[in-house]
Amino acid sequence: MRIFDYMETYDYEQLVICQDKQSGLKAIIAIHDTTLGPALGGTRMWTYESEEAAIEDALRLAKGMTYKNAAAGLNLGGGKTVIIGDPKKDKNEAMFRAFGRYIQGLNGRYITAEDVGTTVQDMDIIHEETDYVTGISPAFGSSGNPSPVTAYGVYKGIKAAAKEMFGSDMLDGKTIAIQGVGSVAFTLCEYLHKEGASLIVTDINKEAVNRAVEAFGAKAVDPDDIYSVDCDIYAPCALGATINDDTIPKLKAKVVAGAANNQLQEAKHGDELQHRGILYAPDFVINAGGVINIADELNGYNKERALKRVETIYDNLTKVFEIAKRDHIPTYMAADRMAEERIESLRQSRSQFLQNGQHILSRR
Repeated sequence: MRIFDYMETYDYEQLVICQDKQSGLKAIIAIHDTTLGPALGGTRMWTYESEEAAIEDALRLAKGMTYKNAAAGLNLGGGKTVIIGDPKKDKNEAMFRAFGRYIQGLNGRYITAEDVGTTVQDMDIIHEETDYVTGISPAFGSSGNPSPVTAYGVYKGIKAAAKEMFGSDMLDGKTIAIQGVGSVAFTLCEYLHKEGASLIVTDINKEAVNRAVEAFGAKAVDPDDIYSVDCDIYAPCALGATINDDTIPKLKAKVVAGAANNQLQEAKHGDELQHRGILYAPDFVINAGGVINIADELNGYNKERALKRVETIYDNLTKVFEIAKRDHIPTYMAADRMAEERIESLRQSRSQFLQNGQHILSRR
C-alpha cells in the first residue's frame, strides 16, 4: 500500500501510528478532514489479519465519518481509530491510558468514542488522560446509552422517506419489515407501533423476536423470508450489505430505511434500487442520531437540545431526496453530494476570507 498516494488521492490530513510496548498498544488514528471542525470518530478494536488491513480500515472509516458528520449538520470533521488486538482478551487499563495520552497529544484535532470492540468503561479509562473523548459514563456528564436516540432519528428518517414516497409521513396503516430487533430496533418498533404501523420482524435471536411479538403484536418470520414479505417499508437494522444481488429482486417494499450501517453491498445496488423505483434512505444520514447525541456532550450534554438536533434527520433526508431529483442521481450519491457541498462551501468561504485579508494587508 502506497500510503501517501492513497492519502493524497482521497484527501486525508493525518495518519498517526501509536505503540506502547508495556501495555501492548498498537493503534492507528486516521484523520480525514477537519474543514468543519475537529475530527470525531470512534475507536474500534479488532483482530486484523495484517497491519496494512488495520490501516486501510482506519482510513476507510475516517472518511465515512467525515461524510456522516457533514451530512448531519455537525461542525465536526471525520476521524477514526483502530486498535489491533482481541477485545476479549487483550485489553488492559494501561493500554487505554496510553492511548488517551496519544489523543491528548493531538490537542483536540481528534475526539474519540466507543465503537466495535470497545465499551463505555474503556472510554472512561481514556478519559483519565484526556477530555477529548465522548460516550463516557453518565457520572462524568455523558448521555449514556445512545441506542434510544439513534432509534428516534431512524424513526424520523422513516417518516421523511414515507413522505417522499407516499405523499404523507403518517405511518398509520403502513406495514414495516424490520430485520434485526436489537436495542436500537426494539426502541424503533416502539415508535412505529405507537403510530399505528404493522410490524413484521426477524432476528437470529429468537428471544428478541418473541419480545417484539409480545410487546407490539408483530408478525415473526424466518431471517431468509424478511426480504420477500408484503410491506411498504423494509428497515435493515442488523448486519450491513443486506441490499445485494440476491435480495433486491425479492423486495416488495417501496422504501428501504433502517438503522444498519453499510446497507448497500456495492454502490451499484443503490443504482438498482432506483431503477426498480425503490426509495433508499442513505444509511449514514438516517442513522446519525447516535453521533449527533454524543456530539452534544462537547457542549455540556442537554438531552432536549440533542433530541431537537436529531429531529433534523428528517430535514436532512428531505434535502437528499431533493438533490437526487435535482441532479438526476440515486439517493446514495445525493447524500455524498450534500456532505461534499457543505464542506466545499466552507472551504471556499475560508479561502475568500484569507484572500480578502491578504488584499487588505497589501494595501497598507
